[in-house]
Amino acid sequence: MSQSYTRLLYHVVFSTKERRPLLTPETHPYMGGIIKRLGGVPFNIGGVADHVHLLTSIPATIAVSDFMRDLKAGSSKWVRQREPAFEWQRGFAAFTVNQSIVLDVDRYIANQEEHHAKQDFIGELKRLLELNEVEFDERYLE
Repeated sequence: MSQSYTRLLYHVVFSTKERRPLLTPETHPYMGGIIKRLGGVPFNIGGVADHVHLLTSIPATIAVSDFMRDLKAGSSKWVRQREPAFEWQRGFAAFTVNQSIVLDVDRYIANQEEHHAKQDFIGELKRLLELNEVEFDERYLE
């Protein structure tokens, strides 16, 4: 094949350092602009004041870790204009998304406020890791 064709969809979850509630809804469109500049498509960005969920494509030419490094760096600069001590937590969780469940993931991200009225971030993260069969050490979820 002389050309590469990809559609690499991810559900990505990451939080503020110490899960401090510093994010506002205005953060999401700004992050969408960074994702576009990196060559991705931000299908949905949601979350609550202490963490973010993305449904995004990531170009095949960029490693997920590089994409996340650049997204976090760019968005940190913007958030720090309002919250000078702002930082992202070091890690992230990223899960590939099959086209057949894109609408389900999209709805899940859109309903984060409602979802977190019933479940905290750590419970949610554990459930996502288990659903995606990702081994994890609970010491590093805090």
